[in-house]
Amino acid sequence: MTDKHKITLSGPEVKFDCATDDTILRAGLRVGLGLAYECNVGACGSCKFDLIEGEVEDLFPGATGIRPKEREKGKRLACQCRPLSDCKIKIRTGDEFVSKYRPQPRSARLAKKIKLTHDMVEFTFETDVPAEFINGQYAMLSCDAMPQQRAYSMSNSPNSKGVWQFIIRKVPGGMFTQYLFENAMIGDQFMIDAPYGIAHLNTASDRQIVGIAGGSGLAPVLSIMQGATEKREKFGKPVMLYGARTSRDIPSHPEIDFYNNREFEFTPIVSDRESAAVNGWSGDVGFVHEFIERKLHGALNEYEFYLAGPPPMIEAAVRLLMVEHKIPSNQIHFDRFF
Repeated sequence: MTDKHKITLSGPEVKFDCATDDTILRAGLRVGLGLAYECNVGACGSCKFDLIEGEVEDLFPGATGIRPKEREKGKRLACQCRPLSDCKIKIRTGDEFVSKYRPQPRSARLAKKIKLTHDMVEFTFETDVPAEFINGQYAMLSCDAMPQQRAYSMSNSPNSKGVWQFIIRKVPGGMFTQYLFENAMIGDQFMIDAPYGIAHLNTASDRQIVGIAGGSGLAPVLSIMQGATEKREKFGKPVMLYGARTSRDIPSHPEIDFYNNREFEFTPIVSDRESAAVNGWSGDVGFVHEFIERKLHGALNEYEFYLAGPPPMIEAAVRLLMVEHKIPSNQIHFDRFF
């Protein structure tokens, strides 16, 4: 039986149990608490908390989501801390951080690999329980062969068959992606801890949906596109802009036809002008945020935007939408990964 410690939130007193092999953040989310977070990997800093009483193990002392001076003042990251004793903490909370489905770990089997580009593959996993999540959320993936978990967004829709799909880019020097691409075999066992993420499909809005993606940010945006098409009478036809450096970075596979998808508009955009000329690329050339106004009709405040991809791409798109066009922040959705 796994040992547990009691975590107490300051303010209106709330207590919950945290297993010694779990993080404070995930333990709180598992019992339905709205603890502030985004990335779950120590990069964004959204889950910073003050350790008032008790002792914790810091799993990632070098995490970029917290400054050294903050550590000196007793601040920690809930996504990177395990309790070593009962603890009292002060952390930001909110209803927006409460997921419809409480995250739980489940055993999964690798069922399929489909190569989409020279460095991106769609991995399909199967579980014995339904794949319950909201389009746009992500999972923490792990296996016995790797010491760490990694966060990957689902690229499909929730389903009762227990099918989980992830579009993953091979990261240079990345041990986990190297293992997935080169060593993982069909039938291998993994653990999927899910769902997480707050930049999921907003069904409270009826605005037309625009997805802006780059790299493996394709996965959550593709999931959102699918979720939107399932409610097309409400959202209309979704629009997806995909930014790639060269034409070889644009996903293509007979089983996954992005170009001829009739359910949503897919526009690939290449940023490297030299390679576009050399390779005879006849599509759009430039940075993806430069095409937002060109590809959409009407005022931009009539749309709901979902972003995923490299931080510079997200920053440029958010700057254009919020600063230049005064789009309210509640119409722009993204989880910060670095």
